Amino acid sequence: MAYADQEMSGNRIVAIIIVALIHIALGYALITGLAYNAVQKVVERVTTIDIDEPPPPEPEDEPPPPPEPDTAPPPPVAPPPPISIAPAPPPIRTQTTIPPPAPPALRIPPPAPPAPPPPPAPPPPSKAQEATPRGLNSWAARIQRNYPRRAEREGIEGNVGLRVTVGTDGRVSNCTVTSSSGSSDLDSAACDGMTRYARYNPALDRDGNPITDTDTRTIVYRLN
Repeated sequence: MAYADQEMSGNRIVAIIIVALIHIALGYALITGLAYNAVQKVVERVTTIDIDEPPPPEPEDEPPPPPEPDTAPPPPVAPPPPISIAPAPPPIRTQTTIPPPAPPALRIPPPAPPAPPPPPAPPPPSKAQEATPRGLNSWAARIQRNYPRRAEREGIEGNVGLRVTVGTDGRVSNCTVTSSSGSSDLDSAACDGMTRYARYNPALDRDGNPITDTDTRTIVYRLN
């Protein structure tokens, strides 16, 4: 095997050398002006040299292929379902809608505070008044002239302080001695005289209605 490769390599080298000489000769012929036909013949002779190549080595016996395993046939493959391609939807045209401008805000002013209530009407003028003596000089003189007889005989004089209650009719309804004269006869005569002879303008409330009231008096007893 190695000898055959070596011999083949030697023949190749010889062929290469011959070809190189031919190229040199051709170049020389072209330079020296040799006829083109002579060069053609030489080239044909050189290119038709048979080179005996050794026969290729016999191939080695290859081992038999391993037995194929018993495999079940592949399951049948169902064909894929048909794909339905929906037509493309029509293009959507969008239109920008500009909303109308918002109305101006309505500002409602706050309600005005309620008006203060009118001031109350001024009250009517009061008609109230105290009880006042009516005909004081007249009835006071009568009381003094009604001098108690025993006190007159004994020459007893004095001043009697009284507090009386005046009714709605202007008459004295009650009498109390607030300051004694020192004589019971004079004290009793003074209260009796006020009850019998004294007259008053009755007291009034603010609406002018008569009411009871009180008054204080002093009765003076003097002998002439």
